[in-house]
This record gives sequence, structure tokens and C-alpha cells, in this order.
Amino acid sequence: MPLWHIYHPEGVYTADDKQALADDISELYVRVGALPKFYVSVIFHELPSESFYIGGRAAGNFVRIWIDQIARRLADDFKEQWMEQLSETLAPFVRDRGLDWEIHIDETPRELWTVNGLTPPPTESDEERRWAEENRPSPPAGSVPG
Repeated sequence: MPLWHIYHPEGVYTADDKQALADDISELYVRVGALPKFYVSVIFHELPSESFYIGGRAAGNFVRIWIDQIARRLADDFKEQWMEQLSETLAPFVRDRGLDWEIHIDETPRELWTVNGLTPPPTESDEERRWAEENRPSPPAGSVPG
């Protein structure tokens, strides 16, 4: 499950911008990562210009993106391509607006993750495809709810 934290100056993004960016991020993970859409979470952290400093100076033109990825781990030979995909997706929301930006990804072991108390099904399994179709976590097919 990717969790995106987007730290940005006040007023940089409208509600429509946030919706469009969250949609673009979600679609990227569905298209490239074959993830169920509901796995993707995006949180916008709007900061007053006097609350973000880089090198001891207020950074009112800076967007910082921190991604926690859990559902999939990046293969070494795909990391550069993935970062390029992220840059393309983000460009209209940062580069094309003249903003400075930085991004980093942390990868959490999948074994340390549950959704609604359920252990997510194995990658690309029938159960994971069912979760994707239902767009929500649910107990394994045929199980009796506790």
C-alpha cells in the first residue's frame, strides 16, 4: 500500500488540483504496479510559508513528497524507471508550476502490514484480484466472518 505524504506551501494546490493529483497517482499504481486502487493513499500537508525551512531559509516554493510503499517492493532493475514514471506523473503539479521539489521512497516489509485487520492476499493472486474488483479489503472467499 503506497502512502504518499505531500508537504506543500499554503495555496499551492486547490481542491481540484489535489483530486487530480490523487487520481493520477492512483492510476499510476493500478496501471504500472497492478495494485488495487484502494491500496493507494495520498495525504496533503499544507504548510504556512514560515513552517518549512531548507538550509535555514524559508522554503515557500518547495514541495516535499515522502512515499511509504508496502504492497510491492521495487526490483533493482526497475527503480530508475519507476522514479521517471513518478517524475512524469508529478510534472504538471510541481515542475510545470515552477516549484522546487524532492521525493523519496521508503519500503516497508509486507509482513508488517494489515488492512482492516486482514493480511493482504499474495501479490497478483486471485484473492488480490478480487480485492481490486471489489475495491476494498475483505475476508478470503468462502471464509466465515469472525
